[in-house]
Amino acid sequence: MTSAMTTAPEPTVLDKPVLEKYDRRLEPMRAARAFQKLMADKEDTTQVFVIMEALTGRSTTKGYARLLASPGGGRIAYAQEELSQRFSDRDWLKQFAPGTVGAAYRDFMWSENLSAEGLAMESRKVEAHIDDPHVYAWYSRRLRDIHDVWHVLTGYGRDALGEACVVSFSYGQTQSLGFAFIGLGAAQEIHRENGSVPARRAVLEAWRNGRRAAWLPAVNYAELFAEPLEDARRRLNIRTPATYASVTKDVRDALKLRAA
Repeated sequence: MTSAMTTAPEPTVLDKPVLEKYDRRLEPMRAARAFQKLMADKEDTTQVFVIMEALTGRSTTKGYARLLASPGGGRIAYAQEELSQRFSDRDWLKQFAPGTVGAAYRDFMWSENLSAEGLAMESRKVEAHIDDPHVYAWYSRRLRDIHDVWHVLTGYGRDALGEACVVSFSYGQTQSLGFAFIGLGAAQEIHRENGSVPARRAVLEAWRNGRRAAWLPAVNYAELFAEPLEDARRRLNIRTPATYASVTKDVRDALKLRAA
């Protein structure tokens, strides 16, 4: 005989308290304070996550819905692969031949002494819910973990102008206002520091390139890493960053990007 008693169901993945973390009001003043700290030290990655959290709005929920509607996106969402773990696997990265996306990513990360897990640790300092067992938290982690892959795909470096451009490209992809805030603010600071650098034009071009490119959150990154880099750029319609490339490396490297 079965018991008439029933167990209370587990909260659904769309329970209201969790949903409110990802469908929230904007906090522009919090973002502005964090931006000043970031301009004082562009290596203070924690402030990037403060800005992103303050200005995320509904971009996460909309982005996840778009992923589900994209070809192959449902399979990616179902698998919920943790890219920070994949990208931190040095043995996995070693397998990619020269000229591939994976080799370019490997060289970029190792030469800059970066790691996907290191970026994840920085995000945890701000986003207490980032490791939640929830579809929106997983999608947020996915966007976080592919940031450095987008550096490689777009050709933007880690100098101040390159970071401003890659986040502007990211705004074109995700419509998350945090990316726009950082990109435009950084361009303004660069202009103040060196008016000869076409920072505003570079970030505008990056935003346009992001809008025109294929939607990268829905890309299968394990497959992408085996593809020749130039072939991948053509297939994904990622255009050459002409304005950024017009600024010589020595000028880009000299930018300090300090707050006034």
